[in-house]
Amino acid sequence: QVHLAESGGGLVQAGDSLRLSCAASEHVFTEHAMAWFRQAPGKEREFVAAISALGNTHYANSVKARFTISRDDAKNTVYLQMNSLKPEDTSVYYCAAGSTFALFPAQYAYWGRGTQVTISS
Repeated sequence: QVHLAESGGGLVQAGDSLRLSCAASEHVFTEHAMAWFRQAPGKEREFVAAISALGNTHYANSVKARFTISRDDAKNTVYLQMNSLKPEDTSVYYCAAGSTFALFPAQYAYWGRGTQVTISS
């Protein structure tokens, strides 16, 4: 059974850092690209960052140089290190797994339930 579980969200102030984690079922992690998306109230789900099975990464322009995606194959976990957080980063953050290294939600087959990140100004 495919399972993705996010953790690490919370309420922080602008300029602070957070690290999100996504623990994955082994057979998902080793065969798929992993990504983070986010969705704010009333907005569409948007791409944040992705990492391929080989470790190639891609970021949305809005988070480039502030966020870093990484994966620990031994722990079946993908991380999103978020620095210099801004109020506009406030969203529910979702972990996703897909067979291709892609930027669109429809291209990811498996999703976690999300973790809330709130940045106060």
